[in-house]
Amino acid sequence: MDPLALTLIELGAVVFCLGLLARLAGRIGMSPIPLYLVGGLAFGAGGVVKLEGMQEFAHLSGEIGVILLLLMLGLEYTAAELFTGLRRSWQAGVLDLVLNFVPGAALAFLLGWGLVGAMVMGGVTYISSSGIAAKVITDLGRIGNRETPVVLSILVFEDLAMALYLPILTATLSGVSFLGGLTTVGISLAVVTLVLVVALRHGHHVSKAVHSENSEVFLLNLLGAALLVAGVASAMQVSAAVGAFMLGIAISGATAHSATRILEPLRDLFAAIFFVAFGLNTDPSSIPPVLGWALILAVVTAATKMVTGIWAAKRAGIARPGRFRAGAALIARGEFSIVIAGLAVASGVVPDELAAMATAYVLLMAIIGPLAARYVEPAVKAFPWPVRVAPQT
Repeated sequence: MDPLALTLIELGAVVFCLGLLARLAGRIGMSPIPLYLVGGLAFGAGGVVKLEGMQEFAHLSGEIGVILLLLMLGLEYTAAELFTGLRRSWQAGVLDLVLNFVPGAALAFLLGWGLVGAMVMGGVTYISSSGIAAKVITDLGRIGNRETPVVLSILVFEDLAMALYLPILTATLSGVSFLGGLTTVGISLAVVTLVLVVALRHGHHVSKAVHSENSEVFLLNLLGAALLVAGVASAMQVSAAVGAFMLGIAISGATAHSATRILEPLRDLFAAIFFVAFGLNTDPSSIPPVLGWALILAVVTAATKMVTGIWAAKRAGIARPGRFRAGAALIARGEFSIVIAGLAVASGVVPDELAAMATAYVLLMAIIGPLAARYVEPAVKAFPWPVRVAPQT
């Protein structure tokens, strides 16, 4: 068959199936990410049917998906909000980093994956899924709850940590020397600082440069700027995803709201293809050997996220049900865990088992997280907590 025809047929079938999977996820009240990963596993290496024609397209589309994910994440915050969230949540953020990075790193060392594997798995287990958390909070009607700002502050801290972690990881995966790694991190810090300063003082100029009343022109400006900034960042040995995230932060006000609305369908399409592409490159037969470890890691890191949320909410003076709701909202892992694992696998430095571990882990956590968020409050209320009685005088 003609290669172009084969690519179009496979791509059309995949996109149509993604729509069906998204509809199914919506009906059962869960994130579609696990279903996208399963779909990729079914049609990749070692799957039921191997798709040959769309491999190259899927790779490029996946890269664009990561860029759009980070761009729209940046659009959710202004530079001022990031600084405010950092001041409010840095202690909880540090606790979150320690409690949730260590289990993944420790397991990587235990399995003999070395320092690089430990850096990758630590990132996979550390970062919560902002997308799943936001959807769960919205679907359960908890936007106005007192614990929601606590959850969002921790997510903001994680996003800032990712802006520093990804360049370090990229430098490590590329095998640069220690001095070269320090140079890369220094460039990254300088770029992040510069963009934040520009966003604080001149964000309206950036917004004006990309804004247009014509939706077609606006979309082209946004997408072109995102790809250009991501490419320049990558050329400077700074993560392309971080470049897109920084551009999103620099765009503010009404322009950011309009950009989110106009980019959302495009982001959903390319992000879905990214998850499928990751699954395509993972052999399903490699998952059963690591499934037990993934389950142990899921249980441990679900508990550590609960501890983080409970501690942070308690410091904010929130009652017991709200503390547990905060912890449960942070449990899910998703897009960024797969992004980190994808970068590692693409480098060829880490073992293939790491991709299988990350896939199994995200599948578990993307399912456990929403379920825990939905049922934690009834469980807390049903539990016979001891009642404190004030001493009589």
